[in-house]
Amino acid sequence: MQEREARYRPLSGEEIADIHRTSLQVLYEVGVKIPDKRTADVLGEAGASIDPEEKIARIPAEAVEKAVETAPSEVRLCGLDPDNDLLLKDGNVYLGTGGTALNMIDAASGERREATLEDLADVTRLVDALKHIDFFLLPTYPNDIEPEHVDVNRFFTGLLYTGKHVMGGVYTEEGVERVIRMAQEIAGSPEELRRRPIISMITCMISPLKPDQHYTGLLMRIASEGIPVAVPAEPLCGATGPVTIAGNLVMQNVDSLTGVVIAQTVNPGTPVLYGSVASSTDLRTMKYLCGSVEMGLLNAAGAQMASFYGLPYYATAGATDSKTLDAQCAYESAITALLTALAGAHYIHDAAGLMEFAMSVCLEKYVIDNEILGMVKRAVKGIEVSERTLALDVISAVGPGGNFISQRHTIKNMRKEHYMPTLSDRGDREDWEAAGSLSAAARASGIVGDILHAEEKHYIGRQVVERLRAGFPEIALPLDKIVESEVRRER
Repeated sequence: MQEREARYRPLSGEEIADIHRTSLQVLYEVGVKIPDKRTADVLGEAGASIDPEEKIARIPAEAVEKAVETAPSEVRLCGLDPDNDLLLKDGNVYLGTGGTALNMIDAASGERREATLEDLADVTRLVDALKHIDFFLLPTYPNDIEPEHVDVNRFFTGLLYTGKHVMGGVYTEEGVERVIRMAQEIAGSPEELRRRPIISMITCMISPLKPDQHYTGLLMRIASEGIPVAVPAEPLCGATGPVTIAGNLVMQNVDSLTGVVIAQTVNPGTPVLYGSVASSTDLRTMKYLCGSVEMGLLNAAGAQMASFYGLPYYATAGATDSKTLDAQCAYESAITALLTALAGAHYIHDAAGLMEFAMSVCLEKYVIDNEILGMVKRAVKGIEVSERTLALDVISAVGPGGNFISQRHTIKNMRKEHYMPTLSDRGDREDWEAAGSLSAAARASGIVGDILHAEEKHYIGRQVVERLRAGFPEIALPLDKIVESEVRRER
């Protein structure tokens, strides 16, 4: 979706400059911890001063500026259905799923259980059918899959069941290599995958100021292949970042910029997403929170920093700390999503499905969040003021005491101007009671059932599936069923 300009700016221009200046001071005067020789070599090549005894890299402003200039200011993330392509640039705002949650919550019973690969397939099919969720960031961890096979199985499931762009966290360098090989097979060639990246990956930078050896290794491997990669940082106020919002923004900025420097040094021009998963903590227990209004503030301000650097922005909003589908679940999700979207964040993940400190997902919450995101997008769109919308001619024609119901202008513009809900109940009480007095959660459950009981839709063709069966024996989904389904459709 598109907007004309950010409508919410928590930072002034002078405050953005202060955060930038302080971040450069931290990078050069304090430095970042070097996790291994490979990272030290890359940062040294970028121009950092390396202290081998303290294992600290001090990154000068020139290295940061060069990396920012080298990184693309716009990144296209593609879907197997081209109608779902995303162009990350100022003026465009997209909202989608996030993860990686370990559990599923049953909305009816409230019970929680470990997520499986079958659950991931169900979530993928559900999200594919929900039009206000723009992309599919792999949201659950399949606990029934061997760890070394998780990367391939998660990405294959996503690509099979949705035409939306698929992004995900990764766990091993071998997994990264095999996922890229698989995506190349699906795309048609390595060149076609680079031209139309149907996958992207995430490698988190660790706060405070301590890149992790494992994640930097993954980042270098992804960057070397030219695959789009997000490099978010997750400083928590008062825990792994200063308790103040501005101080936490500095920490997030420093850590994410370190990832940008590494990616651009390994492979200049790598599509990289500056990112934030910054949040606050419960000041009574120092526990991580994902539904606080401060998280919305942090990620909205991050949008301004990304715009300042001219980098695509991977933001976080829309999750809740609630354990059930209650009022808290809705207002926490709506507030952070709205703040971050109005600030112009390009790619907002975690905006659908996540509950319980991002540890669990609920199928019904995806449907509820789809409704929230539809409203958020309408708010981002704003109010068009033009000759058509000012409607002087219509007002003149109707005149004093008239009504606008039967006017052609009303019929032509009602759907353009007003969001039409798919879940909300706007009927009279008598109609609501006649339909069973269903809550929003109950209505959402009905939509989930309708989608998951429909015939499966697959986005990978039969011949490609056959080749993947031979080349990736670790794929755990029942491929015979998939091939048979494709054959039936072809006939």
